[in-house]
Amino acid sequence: MIRPVLIALTAGIVLTALLFAIFLWLGPLFFLDGRRPFQINFTVGALAGLVIGIVLARWRVTVAIGGLRAAALVAIPGMLVMAAVGSHFQVFFPALDPALDKVFGSWMLWFYGFMLIGGGVACPARRKQKDDNDKTNQGG
Repeated sequence: MIRPVLIALTAGIVLTALLFAIFLWLGPLFFLDGRRPFQINFTVGALAGLVIGIVLARWRVTVAIGGLRAAALVAIPGMLVMAAVGSHFQVFFPALDPALDKVFGSWMLWFYGFMLIGGGVACPARRKQKDDNDKTNQGG
């Protein structure tokens, strides 16, 4: 049981490093001030988080611990690291506008929140439990 937990935490560390690298090197290209970039960034963040959560729920390695728990374990390292990064936004991302620090924090919460939703909704154990309850209620 400890192996899937360690794999999920490791996946969270890798995802955190990947997100950090994307914002560090590609952030000036897409993380811009303005209404249209804001809408696009938050839509992409929501979809990416949702897809990752669904994949985690169905990933053979993490099925044993459940989709929501796997998504939470992947999200924890990122949320902790990005909270620290957000408080020193200009130090970590000197190429980005310092005024975007609040948007960055909101984007991270949005991304990880949708990851948790995806993990919870797509959890195979949850679907099995619902199917069992439906059979019980139907008398079968």
